[in-house]
Amino acid sequence: MPRTADPALVAALRADLAAADFTVDRLREVLGPVAHGALSRDQVLPAEVITRGSCDPAAILVRLFTLGDPVEAELVDRALPRLSADGVVRLGLGHWEGDALVASVDLRPYGDQAHTWWVVSDQGEAATRAPLAPDHVLGIGAASTTLAQWTPRRRVTRALDLGTGCGVQALHLSTHAAEIVATDISERALDYCALTAALNGQDWDLRAGSLLNAVQGERFELIVSNPPFVITPREAGLPTYEYRDAGGHGDAVVEHLVTGLGAHLEPGGVAQLLGNWEIATGQEWTTRVHEWARASGVDVWVVQREVQDPASYAETWVRDGGHQSGSSEFNRMYAAWLADFAARDVAAIGLGVVTLHRPTTDREPFIVLQDVRGPIATPMGPSVDRGLTARVWLAEHDDADVLATAWTAAPDVTVEHHFIPGQADPRVIRVRQGGGLRHTEEIDTAAAALLSVADGELTAGAALTAIAALLEEDAVDLTARLLPVLRSWIAAGIVT
Repeated sequence: MPRTADPALVAALRADLAAADFTVDRLREVLGPVAHGALSRDQVLPAEVITRGSCDPAAILVRLFTLGDPVEAELVDRALPRLSADGVVRLGLGHWEGDALVASVDLRPYGDQAHTWWVVSDQGEAATRAPLAPDHVLGIGAASTTLAQWTPRRRVTRALDLGTGCGVQALHLSTHAAEIVATDISERALDYCALTAALNGQDWDLRAGSLLNAVQGERFELIVSNPPFVITPREAGLPTYEYRDAGGHGDAVVEHLVTGLGAHLEPGGVAQLLGNWEIATGQEWTTRVHEWARASGVDVWVVQREVQDPASYAETWVRDGGHQSGSSEFNRMYAAWLADFAARDVAAIGLGVVTLHRPTTDREPFIVLQDVRGPIATPMGPSVDRGLTARVWLAEHDDADVLATAWTAAPDVTVEHHFIPGQADPRVIRVRQGGGLRHTEEIDTAAAALLSVADGELTAGAALTAIAALLEEDAVDLTARLLPVLRSWIAAGIVT
């Protein structure tokens, strides 16, 4: 499946996929909710039962490209009349086993609220019934969809997909970036990315190179990266996977990106990436990440979404390669992971999302480190965009500017009053955000009063003066106490 695939054959495949209505919605309809849900968990049996014997083109394509089943040439020709079964082989997407065609790739529909795409990658272990190969090219996974959900969708001239894999992030970038550079260390991944681009009518600048090597001296308005962030032991003989392991020790790959991506951002540019970081025994997770942020030279906003102990982390990634619990290979890899973490006194591993922003003015960059484990809004991209805008404003304006501004409570914000029966005053007042990171905090009466008058009419300074008079408090003291609260609300999107 070289990058020089015959354009006529690719065009035929694209036309056939469109004619078959090979879309996410159509697959959900063909498979039904149970089989479709099982397939998303890499459980293929329900989908095999439903598609077996079906002549529906979408069902045939699922059997061929998703389940990895041998499919009779006559059925393939029915589903792909322009390309034909022979054309699949000529494109390098399958091979013959007797009179049946067996796909050598995973080709499936993907999309967002407004777009339908097709993504080409290697087949997973559910289709091959074997552990993954070291040069495996990952398809659509939880990490790729998470990154897509968190990325701000600002209109940009030039964007970079660093570690593109099969091209999922580049597809999303194509909706709002005029020029896209996509890089990967894997030539195999770039071949898949090229076919994904061609099937979706895209023309991307594809480059081979490790991490930032392929874009030395270049800048972009937006950088996205689902990097090979998995912390992997460097023990001889252990299998490594290009899609998740860049060969560094510990969390060095993520450190390299957090500290180095800022140099590749245009002023005002944003980088969005996923990462893992080690948490040493006796330390807070923020200790190590804060060191990276200070060395980055740009604004840094990190949201930790999960924390795993070394054993849980090891189990996750040994299984990810297709190795079954209890096997000798599983146990060997598991032990190597535990020994590697123990050698660095790692007590836990943090998993989360990193947002970088290059300031447009000569100011001290801000650093925001948050631990948010619970449910959040989907997609998060708009909230990230608003959060960056608010934090940049705060970094560039002093307290006098905050007080001189008339703030408005966001429409997704509610205030709860909790009373003990028989008492006139609430025991607890809580402000709750419905969207974004779903910020929740307890506040006092004065803060509740400030939020209640945040309607865009009164400036914050005037509101605080009036509240101080009402509560018979000193206005200077009240303002000094509530200014940090107001600033935190601005940053969180509680007020706008």
